[in-house]
Amino acid sequence: MEQKSKRRLEEGVVVSNKMEKTVRVSIVRTVMHPLYKKYVRRTTKIMAHDEKKECAPGDTVEIKEVRPISKNKKWMVVRVLKKAAAGQMEEIKDGSELS
Repeated sequence: MEQKSKRRLEEGVVVSNKMEKTVRVSIVRTVMHPLYKKYVRRTTKIMAHDEKKECAPGDTVEIKEVRPISKNKKWMVVRVLKKAAAGQMEEIKDGSELS
């Protein structure tokens, strides 16, 4: 019998990979403002475990929630959905690509 996982899956863009086996993933979501009823973009930066060290800044990845690996790491990279283009690095650094 197959059991459904209760762990969350998210999709985001890798912002940094300067740590050993850890990447920083930016997740963008839209939320409605409670007073003005306008949709606002919110960004969350999450540290995720990357065992194979296959992620580079600008890559779109799928991450899942796991047991705590360290103080700040509670997510793990499942797979790389899309590799970053060569010229995409400059856009990531100034934050304009995170849409």
